[in-house]
Amino acid sequence: MLPDQTIDQARTLLSALETRGETLATAESCTGGLIAAALTAIAGSSTVVMAGFVTYSNEAKVRMVGVRQATLDAHGAVSEAVAREMAEGALAQAEVDVALSCTGIAGPGGATPGKPVGLVFIGCARKGAATVVERHVFPGDRGAVRAATVAAALDMAMPR
Repeated sequence: MLPDQTIDQARTLLSALETRGETLATAESCTGGLIAAALTAIAGSSTVVMAGFVTYSNEAKVRMVGVRQATLDAHGAVSEAVAREMAEGALAQAEVDVALSCTGIAGPGGATPGKPVGLVFIGCARKGAATVVERHVFPGDRGAVRAATVAAALDMAMPR
């Protein structure tokens, strides 16, 4: 369950995007659809939220949002490069104005050398702008990492 403040954050983002006449899609791995869930918990979100891709497997990342196999092979699924391609792929596939992506290690397992539990890359692609990717290492258990990822992603999508 997401905290009330995250739902409030989603409401604020939806209002800002709706005011601008913009639409949004998500491509999620480690959150399993929680970003889209936070947004669609708000009545009327369908005016902004067009699609949500849950691309938990590498195969889904390739098939659904066009992540290149070469990128996965070179950098691994939990990487800046994959988060970038996920966001850009969701932007193109859903034909929206803004797309959010996330890929990471929510735990408790899955850590590898150089990639600890809590490592998450969040991407934000916007029509006509350079894609931005942030690297985070969130503390806490699986639920805390996933909740922090949702909050950070919603913040990244806020129009500046």
